[in-house]
Amino acid sequence: MDLTVEGLAAIDEKLSQRHIDLDPGGYFIIYLNREEGVICAKHFTNVIDEHGLAVDPETGKVIPARGKVERTHTTVFSGRTAKELCVKIFEEQQPCPVTQLNHAAYLGREFVRAEIALVTGQDYVQD
Repeated sequence: MDLTVEGLAAIDEKLSQRHIDLDPGGYFIIYLNREEGVICAKHFTNVIDEHGLAVDPETGKVIPARGKVERTHTTVFSGRTAKELCVKIFEEQQPCPVTQLNHAAYLGREFVRAEIALVTGQDYVQD
Protein backbone atom coordinates (compact mmCIF):
# COMPACT_ATOMS: atom_id res chain seq x y z
CA MET A 1 0.00 0.00 0.00
CA ASP A 2 1.46 3.33 -1.11
CA LEU A 3 0.35 6.06 1.29
CA THR A 4 0.62 9.78 0.65
CA VAL A 5 0.56 12.69 3.08
CA GLU A 6 -2.95 13.44 1.83
CA GLY A 7 -4.03 9.84 2.32
CA LEU A 8 -2.70 9.79 5.88
CA ALA A 9 -4.46 13.09 6.62
CA ALA A 10 -7.72 11.64 5.30
CA ILE A 11 -7.40 8.61 7.60
CA ASP A 12 -6.78 10.89 10.58
CA GLU A 13 -9.69 13.17 9.67
CA LYS A 14 -12.07 10.21 9.41
CA LEU A 15 -10.92 8.81 12.76
CA SER A 16 -11.33 12.23 14.40
CA GLN A 17 -15.07 12.00 13.67
CA ARG A 18 -15.62 8.81 15.72
CA HIS A 19 -17.41 8.68 19.06
CA ILE A 20 -15.20 8.62 22.13
CA ASP A 21 -16.16 8.10 25.75
CA LEU A 22 -15.08 10.99 27.91
CA ASP A 23 -12.59 10.50 30.73
CA PRO A 24 -14.12 10.98 34.18
CA GLY A 25 -10.65 12.09 35.31
CA GLY A 26 -11.06 15.31 33.35
CA TYR A 27 -9.82 16.90 30.16
CA PHE A 28 -6.86 18.95 28.95
CA ILE A 29 -6.51 22.10 26.88
CA ILE A 30 -3.15 21.92 25.09
CA TYR A 31 -1.29 24.97 23.81
CA LEU A 32 2.21 26.23 23.12
CA ASN A 33 4.11 28.82 25.11
CA ARG A 34 6.64 29.84 22.48
CA GLU A 35 8.29 32.45 24.70
CA GLU A 36 9.30 29.75 27.19
CA GLY A 37 9.68 27.05 24.52
CA VAL A 38 7.25 24.61 26.15
CA ILE A 39 4.11 22.63 25.50
CA CYS A 40 1.41 23.35 28.10
CA ALA A 41 -1.58 21.28 29.13
CA LYS A 42 -4.22 22.77 31.41
CA HIS A 43 -6.13 20.08 33.29
CA PHE A 44 -9.81 20.56 34.13
CA THR A 45 -11.93 18.24 36.25
CA ASN A 46 -15.37 17.07 35.17
CA VAL A 47 -18.07 14.57 35.99
CA ILE A 48 -19.60 12.35 33.29
CA ASP A 49 -23.40 12.31 33.49
CA GLU A 50 -25.81 9.46 32.61
CA HIS A 51 -25.86 10.67 28.97
CA GLY A 52 -22.07 10.50 28.67
CA LEU A 53 -21.67 14.29 28.74
CA ALA A 54 -19.00 16.18 30.67
CA VAL A 55 -20.50 18.24 33.48
CA ASP A 56 -18.87 20.99 35.54
CA PRO A 57 -18.61 19.49 39.05
CA GLU A 58 -19.18 22.92 40.64
CA THR A 59 -22.21 24.12 38.65
CA GLY A 60 -23.70 20.85 37.37
CA LYS A 61 -23.91 22.39 33.87
CA VAL A 62 -22.91 20.49 30.74
CA ILE A 63 -19.54 21.64 29.38
CA PRO A 64 -19.93 22.41 25.65
CA ALA A 65 -17.45 20.81 23.27
CA ARG A 66 -17.09 24.02 21.24
CA GLY A 67 -17.04 27.67 22.16
CA LYS A 68 -15.65 29.65 25.05
CA VAL A 69 -16.18 28.27 28.53
CA GLU A 70 -15.09 30.09 31.68
CA ARG A 71 -13.69 27.45 34.02
CA THR A 72 -10.74 27.28 36.37
CA HIS A 73 -8.13 24.64 35.65
CA THR A 74 -6.80 22.43 38.42
CA THR A 75 -3.20 22.25 37.19
CA VAL A 76 -1.02 23.41 34.31
CA PHE A 77 1.56 20.90 33.18
CA SER A 78 4.42 21.96 30.91
CA GLY A 79 7.32 20.28 29.19
CA ARG A 80 9.89 20.94 26.50
CA THR A 81 9.07 17.69 24.73
CA ALA A 82 6.10 15.36 24.44
CA LYS A 83 7.96 12.74 26.46
CA GLU A 84 8.80 15.15 29.28
CA LEU A 85 5.15 16.22 29.48
CA CYS A 86 3.95 12.59 29.49
CA VAL A 87 6.35 11.70 32.31
CA LYS A 88 5.07 14.62 34.40
CA ILE A 89 1.41 13.70 33.88
CA PHE A 90 1.45 9.89 33.77
CA GLU A 91 4.37 8.98 36.03
CA GLU A 92 4.83 11.81 38.54
CA GLN A 93 1.19 12.58 39.38
CA GLN A 94 -0.52 10.49 42.05
CA PRO A 95 -3.27 9.82 41.39
CA CYS A 96 -2.87 10.14 37.64
CA PRO A 97 -5.38 12.65 36.25
CA VAL A 98 -5.98 10.38 33.22
CA THR A 99 -8.15 7.34 33.93
CA GLN A 100 -8.67 5.86 30.45
CA LEU A 101 -6.08 4.34 28.12
CA ASN A 102 -7.69 5.85 25.02
CA HIS A 103 -7.36 9.30 26.61
CA ALA A 104 -3.69 8.65 27.41
CA ALA A 105 -3.04 7.57 23.80
CA TYR A 106 -4.84 10.66 22.49
CA LEU A 107 -2.78 12.94 24.73
CA GLY A 108 0.46 11.29 23.60
CA ARG A 109 -0.47 11.89 19.95
CA GLU A 110 -1.42 15.50 20.65
CA PHE A 111 1.75 16.18 22.61
CA VAL A 112 3.86 14.89 19.69
CA ARG A 113 1.90 17.12 17.28
CA ALA A 114 2.44 20.08 19.62
CA GLU A 115 6.16 19.30 19.91
CA ILE A 116 6.54 19.23 16.13
CA ALA A 117 4.70 22.57 15.87
CA LEU A 118 6.91 24.06 18.59
CA VAL A 119 10.11 22.97 16.84
CA THR A 120 9.03 23.90 13.28
CA GLY A 121 7.22 27.14 14.12
CA GLN A 122 3.95 25.82 12.71
CA ASP A 123 0.60 26.64 14.29
CA TYR A 124 -0.81 24.08 16.69
CA VAL A 125 -4.54 23.44 16.99
CA GLN A 126 -5.66 20.67 19.32
CA ASP A 127 -7.71 17.93 17.62
